[in-house]
Amino acid sequence: MNPFRKNLDNIISKIEKARIAFSRHQIVHLIAVSKYVNTNDIQTLYDCGQRAFGENKIQDFKTKADTLKELPLQWHMIGSVQENKINALLALKPALLHSLDSLKLAQAIEKRCARDNYNLKALLQINSSEEITKSGVKPQEAFQTYLKILNECPHIKLEGLMSIGAHTEEIKKIEQSFQITKDIFDKLSNYGAKTLSMGMSSDFEIAICYGANMVRIGSALFER
Repeated sequence: MNPFRKNLDNIISKIEKARIAFSRHQIVHLIAVSKYVNTNDIQTLYDCGQRAFGENKIQDFKTKADTLKELPLQWHMIGSVQENKINALLALKPALLHSLDSLKLAQAIEKRCARDNYNLKALLQINSSEEITKSGVKPQEAFQTYLKILNECPHIKLEGLMSIGAHTEEIKKIEQSFQITKDIFDKLSNYGAKTLSMGMSSDFEIAICYGANMVRIGSALFER
């Protein structure tokens, strides 16, 4: 059996179990993080039924998307975006930008989008664990920043929030970081927030228990 198919089936069954424990009405979208794999591996996972893939770097995104342009893939940008790479990002037309990590970046993207009359779907990234190694808006500033982007950046279509769980072995701290993001997300649901992107290979089941409806999984899908 193709090892990727076995991995995908295993991940989907874990997602289902966690989803049902949270709510039978919850739908969870799986983004396969392909940043460490080649196009052959992406093609193999596509053949197993996976359609949505996430890349961290714009150049890798472009190379892989160009190589696999015949496949009906949905590409997500999940890594940090520098202002000098905005034009390159918009040219790739990602399905969703997960890593809108500041008002300043939003304003710079809005300028380019307005010029090109292009709308970009995005998630506001929150640094819910407040770790200095992570990008994102501080939790206490997230609500106002979200509303400011909604009001000032009409070409950015905010769909919700993204965060990365606390980098620790302590389950309580991981849970706490997801709970913080979920609380902000709930407040923003009145303002159109519908996507909560949380959870990676090591903690996606916990994230789903805290309301994640989109998970970003790499190593657990592509291990052989």
